[in-house]
Amino acid sequence: MEEQVNIILDLVAEKMKESITHLELELSNIRAGRANTSILDGVILDYYGTPTAIANMASLSTPDARTIIIQPWEKNLVSEIVHAINKSNLGFIAQDTGDKIIINIPILTEERRKELVKKVKVEVENCKVSIRNARRDGNDDLKQLNKDGLSDDELKKSELRVQSLTDKYIAQVDSIFEHKEKDILTV
Repeated sequence: MEEQVNIILDLVAEKMKESITHLELELSNIRAGRANTSILDGVILDYYGTPTAIANMASLSTPDARTIIIQPWEKNLVSEIVHAINKSNLGFIAQDTGDKIIINIPILTEERRKELVKKVKVEVENCKVSIRNARRDGNDDLKQLNKDGLSDDELKKSELRVQSLTDKYIAQVDSIFEHKEKDILTV
């Protein structure tokens, strides 16, 4: 029985880690006003018949906090990349300089910063719900083991361990939120 309990606890911890990983991925797409090449990850172009991300057809750099420079490996791609970025509705305009593309990231207004914090709160709450769902599933599995012969004392100890995992990951989510909120609201 102890081995089955440990397997359940490992599965619960894994689901919670996946929730944190997903949250971090979602939050990386919410820009805080500083140039970051990852904001272009969702822009896909047709490259010789294959849908391709910009990072796979050009070198991307951020020379300062407000600028992204895209240097395509083939000059004939410049206009296509500019068109794809401008069409993607990311909140900025790509400028064609002939052989490279320059994107100036606009400074965020106070209102826009508050909207971004609200988006972050929604993602954080979704993550917490996912963690709580993992806790519920783990506890349900433990209760099933209890019906199959796990003692009541072991059930209670195991449920406390699941709650301890939940508290740990919720605290981690709160920490991630505080960091991202500070990042967004800092001018």
